[in-house]
Amino acid sequence: MLKKFIACSVVSVFVLCGAASFSFAGDTGPADITIVGAKSKKPKPAQFPHKAHQDKMECGECHHGMADGKQVPYAEGMKIQKCDACHNKETLAGKKSGKLKLDTIKGAGHGNCLACHKDVAKKDPAKKSLKSCKTCHPKKK
Repeated sequence: MLKKFIACSVVSVFVLCGAASFSFAGDTGPADITIVGAKSKKPKPAQFPHKAHQDKMECGECHHGMADGKQVPYAEGMKIQKCDACHNKETLAGKKSGKLKLDTIKGAGHGNCLACHKDVAKKDPAKKSLKSCKTCHPKKK
């Protein structure tokens, strides 16, 4: 009887710990995201397969935060906001990276996403289609 009680207690502890760790795992965000630029209908909204990127990359490869007006690297547990929370004309007025304006979602996306797509396509010629605008801005069916 005591052995059964101990065995059940041990199993219960494992189940509860597993459930607790699962509940604290955090929100992984939506599987797919449609990124719509400000007021403009061109180019078409970008379709972003978030889950597919999560399966291949670390969060910090795309996400970052902001402190004292400067970009800070992503840290585990950091609150992730929508891109336009910072990439807007009020927060990043006039900020540029090379020729790209960072005060728009378009500038941030083309700076980060397109650069990564080009890099992946350069390393793997079979993925050269990643450089196409249609990769993120598909034509409507």
